[in-house]
Amino acid sequence: MKESSASPTLSLPISGMDCADCARTIQTGVSRLYGVESCIVNFTASKMKITGPVTQDAVIARVRELGYDIAQEAAPGAAPVQPPANFLRFLLNSHETRLALLAGLFILPGLIFNEFLPMLGVEHWLFDFTSMLAMLLAGFPIARSGWRALRINHTLTINGLMTIAAVGAVIIGAYSEAGLVMVLFALGEALEGYTVERSRQSIRGLMELAPAEATLLRACMDCQGHRGKAMDDGTPYTSGPCPWCGSHEDTVPVNSLAIGETVLIKPGSRIPVDGRVLTGTSAVNQAPITGESVPVDKTPGDELFAGSINGHASLEVEVTRLAADNTINRLIRLVEDAQEQRAPAQRFVDRFAEVYTPLVVVLAALTAALPPLFWDAPFWNTADGGQGWLYRGLALLVVACPCALVISTPVTIISAISNAARNGVLIKGGVFLEAMAGIRAIAFDKTGTLTAGRPAVVTVRSVNCASPAVEPCAPCADLLALAAAVEQRSEHPLARAIVSASQNRPSPYPVAEGVTALVGAGVSGTVAGRPVLVGSHAYFEQNIPHAIEQCAQIDAASGLGQTPLLVSAGQEYQGYITVADEVRESSRQVLGELRAAGMEHLVMLTGDNPATARHIAAQVGVTDVRGGLLPEQKAAAVQELLARFGPTAMVGDGINDAPALATATVGIAIGAAGGGTAQAMETADIALMGDDLSRLPFLVRLSRAAMQTVRVNVALSIGIKFAFLLLVLIGSGSMWLAVLADVGTSLLVTLNGMRLLRWEAKT
Repeated sequence: MKESSASPTLSLPISGMDCADCARTIQTGVSRLYGVESCIVNFTASKMKITGPVTQDAVIARVRELGYDIAQEAAPGAAPVQPPANFLRFLLNSHETRLALLAGLFILPGLIFNEFLPMLGVEHWLFDFTSMLAMLLAGFPIARSGWRALRINHTLTINGLMTIAAVGAVIIGAYSEAGLVMVLFALGEALEGYTVERSRQSIRGLMELAPAEATLLRACMDCQGHRGKAMDDGTPYTSGPCPWCGSHEDTVPVNSLAIGETVLIKPGSRIPVDGRVLTGTSAVNQAPITGESVPVDKTPGDELFAGSINGHASLEVEVTRLAADNTINRLIRLVEDAQEQRAPAQRFVDRFAEVYTPLVVVLAALTAALPPLFWDAPFWNTADGGQGWLYRGLALLVVACPCALVISTPVTIISAISNAARNGVLIKGGVFLEAMAGIRAIAFDKTGTLTAGRPAVVTVRSVNCASPAVEPCAPCADLLALAAAVEQRSEHPLARAIVSASQNRPSPYPVAEGVTALVGAGVSGTVAGRPVLVGSHAYFEQNIPHAIEQCAQIDAASGLGQTPLLVSAGQEYQGYITVADEVRESSRQVLGELRAAGMEHLVMLTGDNPATARHIAAQVGVTDVRGGLLPEQKAAAVQELLARFGPTAMVGDGINDAPALATATVGIAIGAAGGGTAQAMETADIALMGDDLSRLPFLVRLSRAAMQTVRVNVALSIGIKFAFLLLVLIGSGSMWLAVLADVGTSLLVTLNGMRLLRWEAKT
C-alpha cells in the first residue's frame, strides 16, 4: 500500500512573547528538534505551526526550555479573554513584569541623584546598591532568556545584547546606567507586549458579535399533562412529541446546538448561529459580517450569519453550522492564518534582523577597540566625566537594538487585516495586502460581479398589444402567464426570471404538461390542450413565421444586451419577452470611486456576447470591454493586462473565473459569505464578504494606507537609530537614553501601526 506523503501538522498557542525577537527565538529552537520539517511562529497571532513527525510533548518541552509556555485556548464559541484594562494591571499579571515594576522603584534614587541631578553633589553607596539591585531584579529574566537562546539556538538575541551592555556598564562602574538599561528595557518590552496584545484581541473581538446563548425551540416530549388523551386517530397519547403543546422555548449555550435544531430569533436581537430561515420574514443587518450598510430582507430559505442583527420580526431558524464552524469563527481562523503569509516588506525586515545583531556586536567591539589602539583615545571613562570608547561601544549595543524596526511592519499588517475583516473584507495575508497597494489595473467579470447574476424580465410584447407604452396591458399579461406555465417546469435561469415576473399576477393557465427542452432552441409543453413553445429568435426565424416589425424590435432589444424569448401557441406566433441581467446599483458608483482613487485601467472580461457586454459596460462606466471569452481566454486577457499595465487584480465570483483569478496578481472574489460562493472564502487571495463591490474602494485605499504606514514606520525606526548612533559616537549619548529612545520608537511605530485598526476611507 502506498504511504501518504503528507506530514503531520501541529498548531499551538504561545504565551509569554513580548516582541518579534521572541518569536524568532522560539522558531529557531523548535526547528532544531528532531523530526521538525518546518516551524512558523506567528508573533502577531501568538501561534506556532509545526510540520513533521515530532511529538507535542517534545515541542512543549522545548518552548518551556526557552522560557515561554503554551497558552490555554478558549473553547469554540466562548467569549474572548480580554486583555488587562491598563498597563499597570498588565505588569501585575506575570512574575517577570512584577520584578520589572519593583526594579523601577529601586532605580529611582540612582536615576534622580546620579543621572538627573548630579550637580547637587549628593552621593551615597546606597544609590549604587539599589541600582545594582534593580539591575538584578529586572535583568535576571532578560539575561536568562539571552543565555537560553545562546545555549540552545547558538544565536545572540536582543536580550543578549542588553545583558552584555549592562554587565559592561557594571565593569566600568556605571551602576545607575546598568540598572536603568535593564529596567527601561524590561518595561519597554512589557509595554510592547501590552500594545500588541490589544492588537491581537481586535480580530478576536469578532467573537463578541455572536451571543453565547440561543433560544432553542423544543417539542414537548412525553407530556404528562396530556398522557392518555385521545389523538386524532383515536389512540391514547402515551409518549413522544405532544401533539397539543407545540414547541417550548429553552435558553441554551450556543456551543450545545446541533445541526438541524431550530432556534427562535427575536426582533432586534443578534443572531447566534449560521442558519436557514424556516418561518418568518425580516430585514437583517449584516454589516458586522459583510460590511453592507443596508439591511437585507430575509425570507424562508435564505441564509443567516451569526453576529448579524435581526430586524422587526421574529424568525425561526434551522442551525446549519456548529458554533465552532460558523462564519465568524471561520473568518477569525482565516485571518489568523493570513498573518503567516508575510508581506515582502516584512520578510525583508526579518531577514535583515537575522544578520543585523551579529554585525552590531562586531561594530561595537571595533568601536571600543580601534580608537584606543590607533589614535590613543581613552578606553575607560575619564576622571572629568568624559566618555571612554568602551562606554561608547556598550552604548552602541543598546542604540542598535532592532526592536522598533522588527515590530514596525507586522503590527501594521495585522492591524490593516483586522480592520478589513471587521468591514467585510477578508485579506488572506500580508503579501496580498502589499500587492493590492501596487495594483494598477482591475479586471471585472460581468455576470454576478458588475451585474447581480439574476436575470429579470425587461419587456413583454404581445402581437395583440395595442398600447406598448402602457404597462401592463391585458394581452401582454396573458402572454407572460402563458410562457410562465411552460417555464415553471424548467430550471434554466431565464425560465426562473419569467416565473418570478408572473408570480404576483393571477394566471388563467394551469402548469404545462409534457414539458420538453429543445437543445439550443427553447422549451415546449402543452397548456390547456394547446402546444406552447418558448424559444430563441433563431429557431423562430426558421420554423414559425412572425412580422418584420417584430423582428426589428427583437433585434433592437438584442443590441441593448437583452435576451429575447419568443412565444408561440398552436404554431402561431404570440409575441416576445426580453430578459436581461440586472446591473448592480453599486457598480457605477464603485467604479467612479476607484477612478477617483487613481485606478485608471478598469476592464470588463465576460463570456457574454460582445453587444450585451458593451451595453452593460456603458451602464457602469467601463470603456475597455472584452466579450465572448472562454475561461482560458479570460486568463490570457489578464496576462495581457499584466504585460501592459503591471500588477493587475481580477474580480469575480471565485468559481467560474478561477483561471483568471489565479493568473492575476491578486484574485478577489465577491459574496464569500453567501451560500453559493462560500468556496471563495477558502480559495481567493482576497474575498469581499458582501454580495456586491461596495467594499472594493475601501480595500484599495486601506492597502495603500497600510503600506504608507509601513514606510513611515521603517523610516522612523532607522532615522531615530541613526541620530542616536551619531550622538553615541561623538560622546553625547548615554546608554539609558538610548534604551529610552528604543522603547519610545518601538511604542511610536506600534501605535502608528495600530491606527489602522480604526482607519476609515475618506471618499
